[in-house]
This record gives sequence, C-alpha cells and structure tokens, in this order.
Amino acid sequence: MRKNTKITAAALVTGALAVGLTACGSSSDPKTGGKADESKALVVAASPTPHADILKFVKDNLAAKAGLKLEVKEFTDYVLPNTATEQGQVDANFFQHKPYLDDFNKKNNTHIVPVVDVELEPLGVYSHKVKSLGDLASGQTVAVPNDTTNEGRALQLLAANGVITLKDGAGAGAKLSDIKDAKGLKFKELEAATLPRALNDVDAAVINGNYAIEANLKPSKDALALEKADGNPYANFLAVKQGNENDPRVQKLAKLLNSDEVKKFITDKYAGSVVPAFGPAK
Repeated sequence: MRKNTKITAAALVTGALAVGLTACGSSSDPKTGGKADESKALVVAASPTPHADILKFVKDNLAAKAGLKLEVKEFTDYVLPNTATEQGQVDANFFQHKPYLDDFNKKNNTHIVPVVDVELEPLGVYSHKVKSLGDLASGQTVAVPNDTTNEGRALQLLAANGVITLKDGAGAGAKLSDIKDAKGLKFKELEAATLPRALNDVDAAVINGNYAIEANLKPSKDALALEKADGNPYANFLAVKQGNENDPRVQKLAKLLNSDEVKKFITDKYAGSVVPAFGPAK
C-alpha cells in the first residue's frame, strides 16, 4: 500500500503536520548517536507532479531491489518541504532548483543542500485569451510568480521572447521594477501554485512546469513560449539538510533517481514537458 500523504499549509497551522511528521522520524536518531537508521523508511517531501510521480516510480519499481524503504509525502507549496526538512520532520525533499534554494536558505537561515540533479520543468507562457505572444496588447495583464527566483526567471523568459525589455544588468533575480519597457502591459504577481487557476482572469500567465502539468496543460504543446533546456540552471534536485548528504539511504535514492530507468520514465511519461537533467547512469 502506498503511504503518500498530501500536506497543505492549513494542516500545518492546525498542528496536524507536526504530529504526523514527527511520527515518521528523521534521518538522524538521537538514540543511535545521530547516525541514520538504515532500517527506517527514507521520508521524502515532494510536489505532486512530477516530483512525487517520479519518486513513486522509484518506490514501486526500483527501491526494494536496492534495499531502500521509501515513503513519499506530497506538499502543495514551495515553503513547507524545506522547513520540514530543516526541522527533521522529513529526511529529504524533491521539488526545487538551486536559485530558489539559495534564496530560501538566505531568507530563512536554513541549511538545505542539493544532492543530485534529476529533472527540469521548462517555465512557459500560457493563455486562454491569445494564441500567440504577438497578440498581447497594451492594457492587457500578464501574471507572474511572486517568489524572487521564479519571478526573475519569468521576466527573463518574457524578455527573451520580445514581450518586454529589461534594464541592462537585470539578471536571474529581476523584479518588476527592472522592466525598462513593459510595452503597455500590466503585471500581476501571484503565488506560483495559483497561476493556472488565474488564466481565466488574466490575459497570459508564466507558469512553472509542475503546476502547468497538474492543471492538465501540456508545456510542449500548449505554451506560447517555453524555456530552453540546454544550459538551463533550473534543474530540480533531491535535497537534504546539510550533514545528511552521506546518509546511505539518501545515497541509494540519489543513484536510483539518476538511473537509466528513471530517465526513460521521465522521457516516456512527459514527452518533453519534463526532461531529465542528468547524463547516462554510472
């Protein structure tokens, strides 16, 4: 039986999360001198799609043979997986890219570190109201993610496709104030998870690949513009609290996530909407 639990911010507020996750244990057990108990399941926090889907594939098809017990807990936001990992309520997480993690660690004084890159979800521009970016007109509204790294990423995508012009020097952390020429467009900052639902209320939205897929959008087909995969710094990775990188269970999972079987699963299932971010298995 699968033990995949979807966890929301509301659950944390009520205290249910703290109770439920504490019961799961963490990678370091005070009774064993801080060393990982390899007989315990490795508990990994993940966004539902594609992260939890990939982990479920590993759990159902690869983990037992590798001697790994794996438990997947689904989170629907970009904050709780890191705080739960920092606090030891889960052992690892899989949902984020390096620019986001660096910003999160800096702002929250957390100590989360990447272990191994797994996949990339190209950011895309979507619309229910226009058929091409060239159809966007002065006075129309474009929604973008409101977190620092993904907003900058969204603005860079819009600039690369001629929708806006950014000020010289505006990099990955670009903000709305860095727009030099908005070409008459208005911008609305929204939480990344809510952007697919906002498509009926705005003229276009820049949406993270995982949330697009969850909303039954097909990035490779439905996006008006899509990030290029080559040289993209936004690969999503398995992450742990610093000091837990060498947990044998984490190392087993890292190897499985970079296996040929997982590469084939990603390629076959997502057909370009999600792409592997690692080379041939070693």
